[in-house]
Amino acid sequence: MTTRRSHINDLSLLSNNVIRKRKMNDAVNFVARTSVQRRKLEKKEQESEKQANHLNLFNNRQQPKKKRKSRTAFTNQQIFELEKRFLYQKYLSPADRDEIAAQLGLSNAQVITWFQNRRAKLKRDMEELKKDVQTVNPLLVAQHHKTFLENVQDLGILKKRPLPNSMDEKS
Repeated sequence: MTTRRSHINDLSLLSNNVIRKRKMNDAVNFVARTSVQRRKLEKKEQESEKQANHLNLFNNRQQPKKKRKSRTAFTNQQIFELEKRFLYQKYLSPADRDEIAAQLGLSNAQVITWFQNRRAKLKRDMEELKKDVQTVNPLLVAQHHKTFLENVQDLGILKKRPLPNSMDEKS
């Protein structure tokens, strides 16, 4: 009976060893499979990057890292209040900015951006107006000068007047 028990113990040890070996082989095979799959996946990714780089030769714009916030559409009332304030105050103090933002339901950043954009627009408008004045001004001066000369000639101011007779008599 002891031989039978030892035989049973031997069989159980053998089966435990077989089970351990199978588990070890399964683990090794799993790691090997995953590493092979990982290499295949890496290779596919590299190929797709090459294709993407090839396609991007003509499109050098980088993709934005974070999505930009959409454009804020101000209400007519908000624009009216901002414009009214801009008429007499081109630059806002932080306290004024907080006050306007709270009144209009806007963020500080929106108020800052609006005022920056409005100052830039004012500068563009002033430069355009200055160019317009410079192009129109010589025309006005020439027209005014011509009219002045015509008026002078019409009045006869530049015509020579005959000397009075009294001077001829004295000589």
